[in-house]
Amino acid sequence: MASTTGDVLFEALRAHADANLRPALILRHEEWSYRRLLDTVEATARELSGSGTRVLATLLDNGADWIVADLAAMRAGLVHVPLPGFFTPEQIAHACTVAHVDSILLPEQFTPALERLGFTPQPDEWGAGGSRLCRRRIEPPQLPAQTGKISFTSGTTGTPKGVCLDDAGMLEVAASIVRATEGLGITRHLCALPFAVLLENVAGVLAPLLRGASCVVLPSREVGLLGSSNFDPALLQQITLRHAAHSLILLPQMLRAWTGWLQATARAAPRSLELLAVGGAAVGARTLAAARALGLPAYEGYGLTEGVSVQTLNLPGADCPGSAGRPLAHARVRIAADGEIEIGGTLCLGYLGEPADTRPWRPTGDIGHLDAAGYLHVSGRKKHVLITGFGRNVSPEWVETSLRSEPAIAQAVVFGDGAPALSAVVWASTPELTDDDLSHAIASANDHLPDYARIRHWTRAQLPFSPEHGMATGNGRPRRGAISDLHANAQYRVLTIPQAIA
Repeated sequence: MASTTGDVLFEALRAHADANLRPALILRHEEWSYRRLLDTVEATARELSGSGTRVLATLLDNGADWIVADLAAMRAGLVHVPLPGFFTPEQIAHACTVAHVDSILLPEQFTPALERLGFTPQPDEWGAGGSRLCRRRIEPPQLPAQTGKISFTSGTTGTPKGVCLDDAGMLEVAASIVRATEGLGITRHLCALPFAVLLENVAGVLAPLLRGASCVVLPSREVGLLGSSNFDPALLQQITLRHAAHSLILLPQMLRAWTGWLQATARAAPRSLELLAVGGAAVGARTLAAARALGLPAYEGYGLTEGVSVQTLNLPGADCPGSAGRPLAHARVRIAADGEIEIGGTLCLGYLGEPADTRPWRPTGDIGHLDAAGYLHVSGRKKHVLITGFGRNVSPEWVETSLRSEPAIAQAVVFGDGAPALSAVVWASTPELTDDDLSHAIASANDHLPDYARIRHWTRAQLPFSPEHGMATGNGRPRRGAISDLHANAQYRVLTIPQAIA
């Protein structure tokens, strides 16, 4: 089981509580001081230890209860298993089973579904949000030494895979982020992504608390995140203005939607913003340029759960648009002979159910290169490389990023392995856009690509690429096989482009 390795964090919390400069948490209807947060975490850690809990899962929306549970597990030396709200009941059951979860914290209305897994609701409400703790008897799991968290990622098969992390590693990454952003004056971070996403957990909660900043913590719907794939930029704009937030972490599609909304409404970006860190997928230099022209200080980064959330980041004064930034202090990056990106430095302990991974360098499955100034450029996934009928290697993610940089295109998936030219399935950003509108957008994207990487054939998607429709994984990656099968008999339009690839 995990040991208590969070001393540096709790020493920082005590120092911030004594200084009493600003609240730790800004919630919907109240603020929590650092003293209140620290006292609540200490009491909860004692309660969990006394109950015999060894592996605590949480299935909660963003709120004080989630943060208290996370920090209390760290304080008590327990294993925390954050479960994303977008997981299906089958995925939740799988994660609880393979991680040997003995306690789970969740909204009371969900407790009946857990009873079939052997959980019994405890009699009293838990925390400040009306949550309920359910417990069961189960044998402890076999985990790598020092495991403090199991972060589940949903792969292309839909079966979650558990990544084992240690508290010391997460705090090392958080401290690295604090050092990298020290000169930006960030004292108020708005948490826009779910806490079960490791990036927000580490960079959006642990890093601000180490720094002594305030975390603005609201339910996901109130910041515009509706389910796993829908986003309302107007709500995020409103909340950012209301709380004068200095920083946020966004997914690329959230940035594109916010940028498009600002353009369509002629609104001004919130002037309080110092940093919008964007990750999870390629962003693209044109998207960044459009966002910055409107006043959104967007900077792209790169990271994997296996590397404890973030490895590289562009920053004001150290920026190369179109790249993923330079490695942060805790991370090392190199390129293998075949072009695959490998990471070192602070790493995960291994995968749940497998022996501990002690390799100093881990393959990422991504391809890319480091430029002369040390910036990382990510081309796409190694296993997704297409070889056209003319023998040219093309990363579909590269072309898809160019397509999604067009305001008319919300989603795109590119095919063409063995074909003379590439084809695309595209989902329009708004339903009223015509086929001519989409053709012009694709032609505009082609203008930014070499001839061998341009789209020749395209069709409108029949469904959005979302988990609800089976067209994406839980974390938003397109299921290329499912999309290909759905559109196998679709009528593809021919786009007039240079004859060189006809």
